[in-house]
Amino acid sequence: MRVLVLGGTTEARQLAGLLAGDARFQTTLSLAGRTRKPAPQPLPTRMGGFGGAQGLADYLRAESVQAVIDATHPFANQISANAEAACAAAGVPLAVLTRRPWVAGLGDTWCLVPDMGAAAGALADLPDTVFLTVGRQELEPFLALDRRFLVRAVDPPDALPSNAALVLDRGPYTLDGEIALLRAHGVGTLVTKNSGGDATAAKLDAARALGLPVVMVDRPPAGTAPRLYAASDAMAWLVAHLSSTAA
Repeated sequence: MRVLVLGGTTEARQLAGLLAGDARFQTTLSLAGRTRKPAPQPLPTRMGGFGGAQGLADYLRAESVQAVIDATHPFANQISANAEAACAAAGVPLAVLTRRPWVAGLGDTWCLVPDMGAAAGALADLPDTVFLTVGRQELEPFLALDRRFLVRAVDPPDALPSNAALVLDRGPYTLDGEIALLRAHGVGTLVTKNSGGDATAAKLDAARALGLPVVMVDRPPAGTAPRLYAASDAMAWLVAHLSSTAA
């Protein structure tokens, strides 16, 4: 069975590890190419976009792809929308492998906002210094703000706020490490996206422990494809489609 995995996440890498050793599937992993030094992958990998929904639909037909797993980042809404449109046009089954979103708990002080512009606006009444963990491509709304920032990213951003310290790092992170980082920089507010999962959740635990407010950017609206929350669930979904195709 020919499978396309749209990747770039830990969950995609976990699924790739399962598919790499399974002779029932001929799988290609697709990466958008936004991370400058992506982690090694156990599957044949293509880099770059497809040319929108139409280009992806053409690829699915040309490569006789029989199933697609969208395991991109929860905020890669354009890629996910293209995948849903392309799979519908080409008649290819689609499932989304994603992380369970974070939920505020006892002791959390969250300000929920719909987008990055609203997150920047919410900072007016919140304490300095602001810890930005929103990705290197989401900083534009914060560039003109007269605040102190601590920015963490995997790769160097193209532009930083004028009064910003930059930390280049990749998760997973620990609670002790996050508390030490927040204290060392005198962080008063955390801004993050609801990416979910465990790899970067320690910053929320650290904010709770230190009594810091969190500006939480909500996820884009979900499409209609089924949501799966573990690589093993994605494998089970693929096996079910393989069985239906064989029948």
